[in-house]
Amino acid sequence: MTAISDFMLPPAKLAIGYAEKLLAGITPEMFARQPSPGGALVTTNHPAFVYGHLSLYPARLMTMIGRDADRVPHPARFEELFKAGAECRDDPEGKIYPDMESITSHFMRGTRKAIEAIPSVDPALFAQPNPAEGRARELFPTIGAAANFVLGAHVMMHLGQVSAWRRCMGLAGVL
Repeated sequence: MTAISDFMLPPAKLAIGYAEKLLAGITPEMFARQPSPGGALVTTNHPAFVYGHLSLYPARLMTMIGRDADRVPHPARFEELFKAGAECRDDPEGKIYPDMESITSHFMRGTRKAIEAIPSVDPALFAQPNPAEGRARELFPTIGAAANFVLGAHVMMHLGQVSAWRRCMGLAGVL
């Protein structure tokens, strides 16, 4: 393992482990629902949206690190439903979003594949400029900075939404 991956992998593994734990007690019927404690709908990201959104980024990372052939391709409609800026909608009839298993398995497969690839990346590649344009390159100027964010902070940031959603839905927190 390279020194860079020594820093990158522990938070990434912690994040995917937390993602798995947060699914405890969530049923397929509630997975794409926005909470309505006391009858008032809370406009927040539900797990279907969070896991779907997060599932888009490992493939982008694999392309950045030159492993495009190894990336997990997105199922139909994932990009349009879960891209940055897409609206998270309440789905009481289960007709907007794919099912829970499809979304979570895509996220888990892609993320694990990216985590497995990181140790074999030449450390010099992590120092290269981020190929993304605009704000992404401004925030994460190198491939290493982008990879670190995609596998760690980005995941944990959105999983915090799932943690809050769980409380609104009457589910216990997880550690």
